[in-house]
Amino acid sequence: MRIVVVGAGKVGRTIAKKLSLEGHDIVVIDDDKEVLDRAANEMDAICMEGNGADYRVQSEAGVADADVLIAATAHDEVNMLCCLIAHKLGAFRTIARVRDPANAAQLHYLSDELGLSMAVNPDLAAAEEISRLLRIPSALNVETFAKGKVELVGVRIKDQNELRGLSLLDFHKKFHIKVLICAVQRGESCYIPKGDFVLEEGDKLHIAAAPEELAKFLRMVYPDKQKKIRNCLVVGGSRIAYYLAHEVEKADIQLKIIESNPERADFLAAELKNALVILGDNTDHDLLMEEGLDSADAFVALTGMDETNLISGLSAKWQGAGTVIVKVNNENLTAVLPEGAIDSIISPKQITANKILTFVRALSCSPDESNVETVHELVGGRIEALEFAAKGSHPMYGMPLRELNRYLHRELLIACIVRNGVTIIPGGDDCIQSGDSVIIVTKKKMFNDLADILTGPIR
Repeated sequence: MRIVVVGAGKVGRTIAKKLSLEGHDIVVIDDDKEVLDRAANEMDAICMEGNGADYRVQSEAGVADADVLIAATAHDEVNMLCCLIAHKLGAFRTIARVRDPANAAQLHYLSDELGLSMAVNPDLAAAEEISRLLRIPSALNVETFAKGKVELVGVRIKDQNELRGLSLLDFHKKFHIKVLICAVQRGESCYIPKGDFVLEEGDKLHIAAAPEELAKFLRMVYPDKQKKIRNCLVVGGSRIAYYLAHEVEKADIQLKIIESNPERADFLAAELKNALVILGDNTDHDLLMEEGLDSADAFVALTGMDETNLISGLSAKWQGAGTVIVKVNNENLTAVLPEGAIDSIISPKQITANKILTFVRALSCSPDESNVETVHELVGGRIEALEFAAKGSHPMYGMPLRELNRYLHRELLIACIVRNGVTIIPGGDDCIQSGDSVIIVTKKKMFNDLADILTGPIR
């Protein structure tokens, strides 16, 4: 497909790079020559210098013939104007990055005029991710599929954990819980494990299950991490902090937000009735200790500086805070961290890119094909977890998985099947049926259709 991306900042460049790797024809527009040169060095794309909200620039970029225009600049109003112009020029679909709560609320009324197919809010998506992590304190990351019917949770095997030394066959015999270990990261290596795979201390496991089964498993294996989070100290009164306060309201978690900008602190204090907002230097160690850093159930670093967030998170962990979550967009910074130094690291740009990637892959299919519903990257992008809607008819439907396995790509696992709202951890006698949601985990990339999991026709 021909895709135009306006904005070559962190989010736009990440999106364009992922789509370029999937073989799409990409045009990137930005008025900053330096960031545009960086984009040109990172991907196979046409890079145009100019104002993406100028119809002449969009015309020159061929927006009229584009399948999708993605507006990913740092300014909501510019993104909405880009979509409006693209719609008028004839772009088939438009996607806007929109962060401000006021603008997000208006999109429902403006979507037709903007020709908007999708709006992505990186800050809201990040807040939702943090909220899930606060709900499951033992998790390193939590991904959802099938409208919440399936969760894919990352956990680490630490010293004295009873998973250590178990093969996957022994694991299922011991626990008798409907969960599936579908990916393992061990140092620099990653695996989609089979029954004889033996778990070791330090392994990071990705486990899929229905939420209730997952909760049961985590209570058994990580009993010390199942204490409900009641209070959370947040440094940085960003938009993510604003959205997070609303996300955790129903969970009865008390947020304490430390913000150094007086105007921002006043805004948050006026808008957030269920959070305590404190004006102060969020790097002041004495202030953090005074506000209960050492006894906090959770600590979340959401300032605009990745380095500050990492240092704050490491300090919070050292001081004895419970679950520690930090926002970092520069993955190069996290590469130097020791394993397990911080409980969870979230990247709004990666979350946004995955949402848009899911949408674009779905566009690649005809209405009768089993298109992608959800895409999540695991192990630094080396493994993908995808949800497909099984549509129409296909020879694989109704075939027991023990027979279907010989047609599947190597290093691919059918992790879950959701049928009529019921989550199935599939065994050899189970099968895929039309109408199912099917979650697969694979090292092979760029699956757009459920039939892509097969190496060839079924005979």
